[in-house]
Amino acid sequence: MAKKREPIKLKSTESTECYWTVKNKTNTTERLELKKFDRKLKRHVIFKEAK
Repeated sequence: MAKKREPIKLKSTESTECYWTVKNKTNTTERLELKKFDRKLKRHVIFKEAK
């Protein structure tokens, strides 16, 4: 049986910081956009899913 959850990389829109997470691609087909803490800028910014 195939895995439904796949690892994805979230890249910051304002710096080179990135996070790794997993998402269920069958339920969430669009790209993720999350507001997370950027350790380099020391504030919250938007992280978008990268290829």
